[in-house]
Amino acid sequence: MKLKKLLVGMENFKAKGDMDLEIKKIECNSKKVVPNSLFVAIKGYDSDGHEYIEEAVQNGATAVMLDMSADFKKIKVPKDITVIITEDTRKALAKVSCNFFGNPSRLFKLIGVTGTKGKTTTTYMIKSILEKAGYKVGLIGTIANYIGEECLGFSDRTTPESLELQELFFKMAKEKVDYVVMEVSSQSLKLSRVDGCFFDYAIFTNLYKDHISLKEHSSMDEYFESKLKLFSMVPKGFVNSDDFKCNKIIKASPNCDIKTYAVDNKADLLAKDITITNVSVDFKVKIGTRNERIKVGIPGRYSVYNALAAISLALSIGIDAEKIKEGLLNIVVPGRNELVPNKEDLAIMIDYAHTAESLENILQATKTYTPGRVICVFGCGGDRDKEKREKMGEVAGRVADYTIVTTDNPRTEDPKEIIQEIEKGISKTKGKYEVEVDRKKAIKKAIKMMNKRDIVILAGKGHETYQEINGKKYPFDERIIVKEILGEKKND
Repeated sequence: MKLKKLLVGMENFKAKGDMDLEIKKIECNSKKVVPNSLFVAIKGYDSDGHEYIEEAVQNGATAVMLDMSADFKKIKVPKDITVIITEDTRKALAKVSCNFFGNPSRLFKLIGVTGTKGKTTTTYMIKSILEKAGYKVGLIGTIANYIGEECLGFSDRTTPESLELQELFFKMAKEKVDYVVMEVSSQSLKLSRVDGCFFDYAIFTNLYKDHISLKEHSSMDEYFESKLKLFSMVPKGFVNSDDFKCNKIIKASPNCDIKTYAVDNKADLLAKDITITNVSVDFKVKIGTRNERIKVGIPGRYSVYNALAAISLALSIGIDAEKIKEGLLNIVVPGRNELVPNKEDLAIMIDYAHTAESLENILQATKTYTPGRVICVFGCGGDRDKEKREKMGEVAGRVADYTIVTTDNPRTEDPKEIIQEIEKGISKTKGKYEVEVDRKKAIKKAIKMMNKRDIVILAGKGHETYQEINGKKYPFDERIIVKEILGEKKND
C-alpha cells in the first residue's frame, strides 16, 4: 500500500520525503522490521522506540514515524528515509494499522466488554450463546484469541496492541465471522489500542480498585474515565446498574442507547430467585412475557451478573430464550471457577481472583456450598498495586478456614517482601495461616491437608501457564501441577 494511503484520515502531522513509497509492513518493533517497512516509534514505559530508529533503518525501514515530543537532537535519520512527525504515535499507529488492513472491523459486528471483573467470563458466555444461535464468532481476550474453536494463540495482554489487533480482525474478516467479542481493557483505551475500531455494542461489568500503579493508572478517576471512553465509540451499550458508576456512564454517554441489568436495583433485565450450588447457579429473568429459568454452569453470584450481561446482548440481537439457555448451561472458562477433574473426587478450584474483592467473592461463594473447610492458596503479583496486598491478606484471614500465603508472579520484586505485606493484613484477623514461598510446595501442602468435604482454592493465576520471575516466564500450569501432586499422593 502507498504510504500516502496509509495516512488517510490522520490529523496534525508533518511529512518529509517520498509519500508514494510502497509499504509492505508496519512495525513498532525494530527487530521485526523487513525491507519496505514503516517503522512507528512508540514511547513506552520501559523503552523508547525512537532509540531504535537506526536499527529499524538497517533492517529495511523506508519510512519512520516519530512522536512530536521526541528529543530530535538525539535522532539521526538518513536523508533518503521518509519522515512523518505526529502529535501521538500511538494514535497514529492505530490509524495506519486500520488503513493497512482495510478497516476490517467494519466487516462484522464488534462487541466490546470492559470492567474490572467478569470481562473474560462474559465474552465466553456471549461467544457460546452466539454459536448456539448459528453464528460464526471470533474472540479476543485475556486467555487466548479464537475463530470458532480454532485457537489463534495465547494472549500476552488482555487487549492486543493496535497493529496486532487489526491483523487479528483482518484474519477474522477473511474467515467471514459474523461477530467478534473482545475484552477491552482500560489500558487499551488509555493507550489508543482500540482507536479506529467500529464497535456495535459495549458492555460494562463493574468497577473495583485495581490497576492503580506507575505503569497503569494514576487514580481511580483516571481508571474509570479510560473505561468510559468505550461508550463514546458505540451506538448501543449494556451496564450493570448494581454498580455505583452506572448512572455516571449513562449521563456521560448521551449518544449511546444504554440498557441496564441487575440483581438488586431496578433494571431493564433483572435476575430473581437465585439458587447457587457447587457446580452451577440458576435464576429467573423475564424474557418477553415469560419468566425463564436460566442455569449457568459456573457457580457464584458474580456468574449471575456475567450471564445477565450476555443475555442482554443476546436479546438485543434477537436470539431466543432456548438458545440462550443452551449457551449458558455447560459454559467452561479456563481459570474462572475452574474445577480440576481428578479421580480422587477432591474439590480443587483454579480461579483468577487477584484483588481483595474478587478473592472475597470466590471465598464467600465457595463457603456457602462447601460442607468442610475452604483452604486458600494465594500470593500477589510484583510491580503492581501494592495497596491490595494487605487487603487481600485480611480477606483471606477473615473468610478462609485456612490460608497458605505463597508467590504469584513476583516479576522484579522479592517474593518474601510481597508476602510480608500480605501478612500485615492476615495478622489483623484470627485466621489460621502459614507461609510457603514456593508455590508448587504450597499447592502440595494444601492438597495433602484436605479431605473430600473441603475445597482448595488456588487463587490469582487462573488461566496462566507460567510464573514470571525477574523478567522471565517459567512454565507453571496449575492443572498439570495438581495432577502431578495427586499422582504422588496416591503413591504415598
